[in-house]
Amino acid sequence: MKPFWITTIVALAFGFVASPAFANPEMLPKHPGYPMDKAKSPVTGQTLANDSGQANAVGDKALKNAAGFDDARSVQQLTDPNNQRILKNEGAGLLPKVQGPQIKIEPPVKEATKVTVSPDK
Repeated sequence: MKPFWITTIVALAFGFVASPAFANPEMLPKHPGYPMDKAKSPVTGQTLANDSGQANAVGDKALKNAAGFDDARSVQQLTDPNNQRILKNEGAGLLPKVQGPQIKIEPPVKEATKVTVSPDK
């Protein structure tokens, strides 16, 4: 029974390790960047690049494309459900107009008396 498990584990490990080698090159992302444009193997004559028609990626465009390649999946787009109630933003320091009850905050002091003080007394 022990040789059966050893054979099974070896076969699974080989399949796991060999699976990237047999991957379909058409499933690779389409972007320039493989430096081996039309290089061929001296032994078998096969092309050495997965996408032999692509040119080498150089310059600012290649850097920008590489930097933004995974942005769509990795950028957080958090939404606050309370922001959907906002009808109009009044500006800094003021409450916005929202759907629902209109709450008005009164100033803490409604009336005040002014005391005039002269400096000579």
